[in-house]
Amino acid sequence: MSVAVKNIKKSFGSFTALDDVSLDFPSGHLVALLGPSGCGKTTLLRIIAGLEQPDSGRVFLDGVDASARDVRERQVGFVFQHYALFRHMTVRENIAFGLRVKPRSTRPGEVMIRQRVGELLKLIQLEGLGDRYPSQLSGGQRQRVALARALAVEPKVLLLDEPFGALDAKVRKELRVWLRRLHSELRVTTVFVTHDQDEAFGVADRVVLMRHGKVEQEGTGQDVYSRPTSPFAYTFLGATNRFLGVFDGTHLNIAGVRLSVTPHGVLAGDKGIAFARPHELKVLKDRKGNDDALTARITRILSSGSLVRLELEGERTLNGTGQKPQFEADIPREWMMDMALEVGQKVQLEPSELHVFPYGDD
Repeated sequence: MSVAVKNIKKSFGSFTALDDVSLDFPSGHLVALLGPSGCGKTTLLRIIAGLEQPDSGRVFLDGVDASARDVRERQVGFVFQHYALFRHMTVRENIAFGLRVKPRSTRPGEVMIRQRVGELLKLIQLEGLGDRYPSQLSGGQRQRVALARALAVEPKVLLLDEPFGALDAKVRKELRVWLRRLHSELRVTTVFVTHDQDEAFGVADRVVLMRHGKVEQEGTGQDVYSRPTSPFAYTFLGATNRFLGVFDGTHLNIAGVRLSVTPHGVLAGDKGIAFARPHELKVLKDRKGNDDALTARITRILSSGSLVRLELEGERTLNGTGQKPQFEADIPREWMMDMALEVGQKVQLEPSELHVFPYGDD
């Protein structure tokens, strides 16, 4: 089932949670709503489910206006961050709950319910734990039971509100892989909320980045990460290096060094800010007498696996600030060994690509 929201607005008192949001969620896709706390992700999820009513706008399910439909009529499964399992019920009883409370006319018989619960226990890899209570399970197991309970009624759309937020990093990583495999098998249209970019990029077909109740950017994880369209997208989606200078129409002048940039809404003579990821900074040995180079000194070397992160301090102060810029560069370990890099060494930095925006436009 496809989902679409059109011109959704929602306020709570003076706070605007959603400000004219329109999005399409194709049938069978897994889409992540990504953004900081308070950006409107959960409110949008609850409006799709019918748990909240928008001040204006419409929700469409398979192209049909479902805005006036009751929660139960929308065929939507909802999984909360904190599981919301019934503590007095066993795992089997929790999973079967949604089936047993269906109207008598659509409620399956006990044999069918037991069969469906057995299938779901196998699907979530908890076949031998059906008679346990939630308190006897780990956090990751409880979350899988919550997913099975939502799937028991065979929803057309699955909505997950920070499903792994209460779990430790190792369990979150394991469940991300499990959810991706589960979705590949079931192909239920799924929308999940997260503020964790690794989670969004590791699981979703598409990522919707939100900010202040609006859609900041959307696309595949690769598109959103590699081609951010705003300073916020750059800074929210991982580590970045900031280059502050004056745009002359073709280059960004940073403390006397001119760097080639692609402009985004910045005019010649304007103060601009450009960004580069740590892996987009090429580190070169210092070439004496090259006054046009962006030079820095290595202040720290962090070794982790095949990559080495260099922390560096620029040699020249930033325009008008009196401060020296700080940089981070990720390079292969063998490059560091070949160049014999060490703390205190002077190097040159060469960004592979820089996109410049008006300074303060964040």
